[in-house]
Amino acid sequence: MDEDKQREIASKGGRAAHERGTAHEFSPEEAREAGRKGGKARARNA
Repeated sequence: MDEDKQREIASKGGRAAHERGTAHEFSPEEAREAGRKGGKARARNA
């Protein structure tokens, strides 16, 4: 499957999940923690 087709299918799934109310939405606290985790991993690998 080519990249564009896969992206289109994933996009439809994400939109459907949000319409149903079953999609995960990050809270500001969760987003902050994810940023910290990514920053630490990046610093370790630099």
